[in-house]
Order: sequence, then structure tokens, then C-alpha cells
Amino acid sequence: MQIKFMQRALELAQRAATEDEVPIGAVIVDPSTDSIIAEAYNQSQHILDATAHAEIEAIRKACRHLGQNRLRGMDMYVTLEPCTMCAAAISFARIEHLYFGAYDSKGGAVASGVRFFEASTCHHRPQVEGGILEAESAQLLKTFFQQKR
Repeated sequence: MQIKFMQRALELAQRAATEDEVPIGAVIVDPSTDSIIAEAYNQSQHILDATAHAEIEAIRKACRHLGQNRLRGMDMYVTLEPCTMCAAAISFARIEHLYFGAYDSKGGAVASGVRFFEASTCHHRPQVEGGILEAESAQLLKTFFQQKR
């Protein structure tokens, strides 16, 4: 795990905030080359698509970039604990490692809530590490929603 990739995800999350999107950023990394192969941030409001979460958008870009529907051996860095939809997509994409920033007690589905990867119906379970640059990730979200009120 490398902090620089989470820092890039945070930069993307900040960009989302400037576009009035929930500030979540994600990057997909090929650890064999130590390089980002795809990156994205939330786009749900901007493109009017409820599935346009940062994780989903990054997976779509990475699959197109690699010309395949699986991302075996790839790592994902995301600023917020993924929701159920995103956890399922991460599993289906066969992401190897998932690193996330802030925990999400309301909508998270990895360490919180349904704990998708622990379900017997989950066929692929990435290695997970949460709490990376957690304070920075959480503060970005807190500031965004305070400005909305």
C-alpha cells in the first residue's frame, strides 16, 4: 500500500466537490508497475446516473484500458468505504487489494453494514485495509455536507 495513491484519490475527491458531487475519489493501480491505470470521482449528479460512483467509474475505465472485464492483480484506493453496489463491483472485477480512507457507518458495506465480502455468496474477496488518510477523507466529506445545509 502506498500513501501517494490515496493522496491522488483525495485530489480526485476534491475535484468532485468543486463540481458539486459527493467528494469521493478512486484510483486503480497496477502494483507490478506501481502505476495508476484508471482514476475517477463521483459523477452521479453531473451525468444523472445513480451508478456513477467513483469506484464503478474507475472499474469501467480500467477494464476498457486493459481490454478485459476482470482486474485480477490490481489494487483500488478509494476515499470512502464502498457501498454495497461498489463492493459487489469490486468483487466481480476481481480487485486484489482494496484500500479505503474513511469508514462509512451508514452506507458502507465492507467493514460496516452488510459486510459484503463476508457473505457466503461473495465469490471473490479482496484483501481490505481501511482507515488510510481517514481524517483527511472524513473531513472532506464533512465540509462538503456542512456547506449543503
